Amino acid sequence: MITSVLVANRGEIACRVARTCRELGIATVAVYSDADADALHVRAADTAVRLPGAAPAETYLRGDLLVKAARAAGADAVHPGYGFLSESADFARAVRDAGLVWIGPPPDAIEAMASKTRAKELMGLAPLERVTEGDLPVLVKAAAGGGGRGMRVVRELAHLDDELAAARAEAASAFGDGEVFVEPYIEGGRHVEVQILADAHGTVWLLGTRDCSLQRRHQKVIEEAPAPGLPEELRASLHESAVTAARTIGYRGAGTVEFLVADDKAHFLEMNTRLQVEHPVTEAVFGVDLVALQIRVAEGRALDEGPPCPRGHAVEARLYAEDPARGWTPQTGTLHRLAVPGGARDGVRDGGVGMRDGVRVDTGYTDGDPIGVHYDPMLAKIVAHAPTRAEAVRKLAGALERAVVHGPVTNRDLLVRSLRHPEFTQARMDTGFYDRHLDTLTEPAPDPLPSSRPRSNRGDPHAPLAAALADAHGRSRFGGFRNVPAQPQHKRYADGGVGPVVHEVRYRLDRDGLHADDYPGVRLLSLAADEVVLEVDGLRRQFTVSRYGDRLYVDSLPGGAHVLTALPRFPDPAARTEPGSLLAPMPGTVVRIAPGLAEGDRVEAGQPLLWLEAMKMEHKITSPGAGTLTSLPVRTGQQVEVGALLAVVSK
Repeated sequence: MITSVLVANRGEIACRVARTCRELGIATVAVYSDADADALHVRAADTAVRLPGAAPAETYLRGDLLVKAARAAGADAVHPGYGFLSESADFARAVRDAGLVWIGPPPDAIEAMASKTRAKELMGLAPLERVTEGDLPVLVKAAAGGGGRGMRVVRELAHLDDELAAARAEAASAFGDGEVFVEPYIEGGRHVEVQILADAHGTVWLLGTRDCSLQRRHQKVIEEAPAPGLPEELRASLHESAVTAARTIGYRGAGTVEFLVADDKAHFLEMNTRLQVEHPVTEAVFGVDLVALQIRVAEGRALDEGPPCPRGHAVEARLYAEDPARGWTPQTGTLHRLAVPGGARDGVRDGGVGMRDGVRVDTGYTDGDPIGVHYDPMLAKIVAHAPTRAEAVRKLAGALERAVVHGPVTNRDLLVRSLRHPEFTQARMDTGFYDRHLDTLTEPAPDPLPSSRPRSNRGDPHAPLAAALADAHGRSRFGGFRNVPAQPQHKRYADGGVGPVVHEVRYRLDRDGLHADDYPGVRLLSLAADEVVLEVDGLRRQFTVSRYGDRLYVDSLPGGAHVLTALPRFPDPAARTEPGSLLAPMPGTVVRIAPGLAEGDRVEAGQPLLWLEAMKMEHKITSPGAGTLTSLPVRTGQQVEVGALLAVVSK
């Protein structure tokens, strides 16, 4: 029997595995890079081992260090989580050779399927060896790993070499393997997958389908189980293919077989020989703990004859620290507060597989944690389960809308709008969903109360007023406060959610109440440091206000969340940025500069200038318009902070 498990991973999945181990009475060992010394997964484990290494992004790829840590901590088993070395046959063998139990499939099975090129050969498919104009569009894809890294869609043959180079670099950074291949790109398809679980006694469980079609950069954003609207014949074919693949390679443990479905035909993509990020939706529908079952299989015990019967529908959304409106740019900073209604505080703190009120939250962060540049920007997975798909979707959208998320910019509003989009609610989505709808889904939210004044297409116009009142007068008690000055007040706030917009708030507050010419029909009902209640055209509106430094977060329904930064009344003219300046959108490393590019060159709008690497992804920095490159102060390999000057393009 397994008594102690080293989790060879970090973040949310490490917390998730630790939770199940605690419930089973199994001790846990965490590993961490220097960047993760105070991370939640370290605090959640019974023992933690530092992984030495100068590059935080690479330490979790050192199988020798992980095995050494397991032996030093007295662990008798290793769970790889997902990503990093979870699909490395060499790592699985090293774990076994060290006398430890590997909680995963046999190394030979990993070897057969973990390389996407070998998996396709096993399934009778082959990648393209030579690409011509007639093959386009094509998909460049990393042979190892997953999560959208090392993947590029190429629509013009002239771009193929650059995209191959970028994919190789990204795959090598993320997985330690720069092998890539090229295959036809099928547009307008759905990403459908089948979850299987097999033991060493010949039993293979089918745990239904999942739809993971809503993706950005080929990385999943919203997933659900079961996949809706599949013809029964197609569903049966997917099930049969998944079981055949598992039996062919002598599979054991949890695995997922992925397909692209177009015109009711299934095209094999790959088999992931590990636990998937989206496994909670399957757990919710079947009422199982897949990590516990992985451990059971690793101990050599048999599965029951068949899995439990599925019940209801589950939907999962991945909350990322990123800005969808600005090219999905990863964001960094402090996560001041994360709280999801229905997802109990305990769930937020330590991940977990249980649900409360039909909502589950898995995360690797807690309040006050820093969001850095070295790893994937996912903050949490929020899952909702209900008897029907429509109820589950509505529950998840409501939980996200009411969630308190104070910190870097996130994709929360995009998730809510996506879940309520007709294509999704009617199950007509495909992998091109965000290609078609991103612009409209990231537009500033309209005024939540069309009858209110002043009218606004940039969110709730009363949020800045609530911020100003709480900020300046919140320590007084409305209705009985003492000596509140009657002089006119003037506050300025930059709106962090809608770009370069500055809100000017002018008002006067005295014993007769609120006087604000720009806000007719508004009465102040109550006032505190963290809550303002207004009456707007006869409707009672409640605003919760939180402040961290010079930044204020205003949450309300309807109206959503507003992030406002307090500005000085008279801005400093010296603080202006030179026109045409390109600033680093995130901390990162300059990994490439366009070949031959030099100061004085003429550049065109959209022309790539350089590439930044952050959170294991490459981000292209392009010219904002046609002009002359008058400054290029960075060099390849240079690390830059957010806001650092990268280049200047002058007209």
